[in-house]
Amino acid sequence: MSAHPLVPFSPPSDIGPFRIRPASEDDLPALVRLDTELFPDFAYPYFALRQFLDMYTDHLLVLDDGSCLHGYALSAPSADGRRSWILGLGVAKQLRGQGLARRLMQETLRRLPTDGVHEVWLTVDPTNTAAIGLYRSLGFAEQGAREGYFGPGNDRLLLALGH
Repeated sequence: MSAHPLVPFSPPSDIGPFRIRPASEDDLPALVRLDTELFPDFAYPYFALRQFLDMYTDHLLVLDDGSCLHGYALSAPSADGRRSWILGLGVAKQLRGQGLARRLMQETLRRLPTDGVHEVWLTVDPTNTAAIGLYRSLGFAEQGAREGYFGPGNDRLLLALGH
């Protein structure tokens, strides 16, 4: 099954008191706390998020309300710029179900084609039906399952858009 072509989305419409913006160095402590809360078994350490910020400055987006971070999306374009991987997407548990993860992904996907990206790949826990549904609704198609992708017992589905 092939994925839909990668085409820019329209900018997200009003998302209430929240805004999506590139992360800054000042966001790092809050971003580490949020990532640890969202992904306790797979959280990025401070130094990795620090280096991601340096390497992917325009591709580490945060969701904030002016006083606190509530979500983030991290994409990492390949060296040739044609492919990007989604390395992280998460929204605080108390805010899920409001379309905020969708908005973060839409903004991420809106930005990537302007950088020359033609396809976007990601992995997802095969039991995370909410995330799988979100990705499929955005046009991602399953490219297969990878047993032990994150180590023994940590299987993942591979999904692609624009492939």
